[in-house]
Amino acid sequence: MLRRGPPPGPLDYSRRWWLRAWLALTFVFLYAPIAILVLFSFNDSRRNIVWQGFTLDYYVKAANNVSLLEAFSNSLVIAALSTVISVVLGGLLALALYRFRFPGRPAVEAANQLPIVVPEICMGVALLVFFAEVGWPRGLPWPLSLSNIVAGHVAFSFPFVAVVVRARLAGFDRAQEEASRDLGASEWQTFRRVTLPYMRPGLIAGGLLAMTLSLDDFVITFFTSGPDTLTFPVKVYSMVRFGATPEVNAASTVLIAITIALTVVAMRLQAPPKAGG
Repeated sequence: MLRRGPPPGPLDYSRRWWLRAWLALTFVFLYAPIAILVLFSFNDSRRNIVWQGFTLDYYVKAANNVSLLEAFSNSLVIAALSTVISVVLGGLLALALYRFRFPGRPAVEAANQLPIVVPEICMGVALLVFFAEVGWPRGLPWPLSLSNIVAGHVAFSFPFVAVVVRARLAGFDRAQEEASRDLGASEWQTFRRVTLPYMRPGLIAGGLLAMTLSLDDFVITFFTSGPDTLTFPVKVYSMVRFGATPEVNAASTVLIAITIALTVVAMRLQAPPKAGG
């Protein structure tokens, strides 16, 4: 008597053509605009509406645009600084919420969720009022002139890191730490050799999320930046008010390439080590 396999489930897309078609249409809807942006960054037409031919001229123009390069470098510096600080603060907060029981812990967890659910426009206005009230210094030399933007980005980025790392720690076996201490390791050695390696995928994922949030943020940056400080999203907004040009597409394509490269690096860092490696 022949044994038949289990019946296909509702999400068994390998046997349901309509589910495969729906999945393909979803990917087209999500990624077609990005593909069009990259394609038209090579368009030999200033109007950027109809394809006129292939050219690299607008990449050269973008590379020679001093204000665009300044805004791009500002965004990279802000993203790097805010990501490092957010990973440290978010990782420590996640570890504290996972390991310790203390009065007010539910309130701390709820407060950590606020920057995630509060609209960005409210967050931007709140930061603007806060910086004005505390008298945050203006007119500082670069890169100190970016400190207010970095502080604003950290304020809404590190809760995302804490959530990601906290979810990672939910599956952690505390018996590994106890075994490490039983074998003579100190608290710091146990953290460095047992706890931190387990947290690493969550820290990398949270750091990548924080960097992405910082690179593409416009609202909070608009409220916290000074008149002499430009970031890439703010600069692009000022350029597209007169129409999207291939120069803007070229600069955006470079940023997309950097994001993809960072994603690939993060995926490699999160991959488990090979046996015998």
